[in-house]
Amino acid sequence: MNKAGGLRLYAIIYLIFLYAPIILLPMFAFNNSKVIAFPLSGFTTEWFSQMWADVQLFRSLKNSMIVSVSTAILATTLGIFAARASTRYAFPGKAGIMGLVMLPLVLPEMIVAMSLLVVLLAIGVPLSIFTIILGHVLICTPFAVAILSSAFQSLDRSLEEAAYDLGETPLSTFRLIVLPLVMPGIISSLLICFTISLDEFIIAYFLGGTETPLSAYIYGQFRFPARVPAMLALGTILVGVSVLLLALAEYFRRRGIAKTGGKDTGGFL
Repeated sequence: MNKAGGLRLYAIIYLIFLYAPIILLPMFAFNNSKVIAFPLSGFTTEWFSQMWADVQLFRSLKNSMIVSVSTAILATTLGIFAARASTRYAFPGKAGIMGLVMLPLVLPEMIVAMSLLVVLLAIGVPLSIFTIILGHVLICTPFAVAILSSAFQSLDRSLEEAAYDLGETPLSTFRLIVLPLVMPGIISSLLICFTISLDEFIIAYFLGGTETPLSAYIYGQFRFPARVPAMLALGTILVGVSVLLLALAEYFRRRGIAKTGGKDTGGFL
């Protein structure tokens, strides 16, 4: 076997190992048995009915929607400022500052969650949905910066200079010229940050207090074997929603690059 064939085989095995659990999720969600094991017992939609009848689940979903929407808007707003500054201007300590902004990408979430918990308790901030949003914004902002930096780098500066020559102010140029051109990147950032926040568990579990988001609720339900099939049904829906949002985000990212005449070199990260 040549080197290329070995790498191809390794990639196939890796992808199977990575995505097999996701493939098994809907199989057991439609399986007519409370026992998660093979062989399958038959087809049923009972677990989806149980899921829809769970009032506490929808309370947790409401909390998660508040957190995810707020996180997406705040992280993307901060990402616009950081990406614009890093791609358009030169200032002292630029590399170090941007390194600190992107640092949460490489820090273990467990360490981030524990650190935030200690700091918030030390300054007397009660744990709530608000503290979850703070933690999620910290985690999601680097993703927003990465996406939006690509969008801002693709801009042709001559368009801004032409607007200045025609009498536009920097603010009106940014509003009328720059923002419409990077709007696909902004939409992509919003969708990615929303998806990451919705799926994030560790920070939500540490900082949620009595407010239970969806991820923490699902974790708690796995302590009861009878509730596991309904959670698998919910997981199947969440996987479908996540894939859809990521596909939309990638579509808007590519549309933004094509709109500015740039060259697509791969995924958004």
